[in-house]
Amino acid sequence: MDETRMSVRTLAQLGAAGSWRLNLAHDRPYHLLLWFTRGQGRMMIDGRRRGLGAHNAVFVPAGSLFSLDPGRQSLGWAVIIPAGTPLRLPDMPWHLRVLDARAQSELSGLIEAAQREQATARALVQEALEAHVALMSVWLRRQISEDCHIPAQRSAAERLSRRFASLVPRQYATGAPMAFYARELGVTATHLTRAVKAATGKTAADLLAERLVHAARDLLEGSNHPAKNIAQHLGFGSAAYFTRFIKHHVGRSPSQLRPAKTGAKPSATIRPPRSADRNMP
Repeated sequence: MDETRMSVRTLAQLGAAGSWRLNLAHDRPYHLLLWFTRGQGRMMIDGRRRGLGAHNAVFVPAGSLFSLDPGRQSLGWAVIIPAGTPLRLPDMPWHLRVLDARAQSELSGLIEAAQREQATARALVQEALEAHVALMSVWLRRQISEDCHIPAQRSAAERLSRRFASLVPRQYATGAPMAFYARELGVTATHLTRAVKAATGKTAADLLAERLVHAARDLLEGSNHPAKNIAQHLGFGSAAYFTRFIKHHVGRSPSQLRPAKTGAKPSATIRPPRSADRNMP
């Protein structure tokens, strides 16, 4: 997926490369505007587990930890918006349940118009898409300003989980143990685990492991980088421990995750990890 260009995808297309790409906690280098038109599902966003249904809009800023299980019957759209766009967008995640029929039709119409423009591939298609997405950003900010969408007050556990979720994208590849996250957040590891579990249904270690598995699978399946280089990049102390970690969480070895035949070229040089030791259970 080209991270520098605006585009519109269906929910099915967004998860076409494997359900794990949506189901595992991860962050993306671009903004996402998700619009669900049918079905029910679940997601974890902003450190909380949320239910999803028809006429739900979700905005996920670039670099925000989230996971998505849209459900088999769900239909909807995903608008990919490059980071650094001059458009005015929220700087935090939002989950909106849109009850007003006019507002529902308005966003559906904007997305469908953008999708038609994209399909024509005419000259200046990106400029046209930017104009459509600019109107979507106006729609989004108008909805956020409505009294019905004022966020409910968070519990102490949800506030701590939110802080943890904002820390993971910046630190998951450093090899830092859970004690580091607890220390950064000013709590004990036990308290952090309980708070995140209460807010998301998963422990802090579970979310950290999911982020690592997502990054590892993305590199193993989408590049030709040697597994030992990927292990080092993700903060593992050895390729052997990386292999055990992948087998434990995926049920297959790194070599078994490689495509049978791949023409994928290694991406740009993997930046060295900030720590070479991982002490995760």
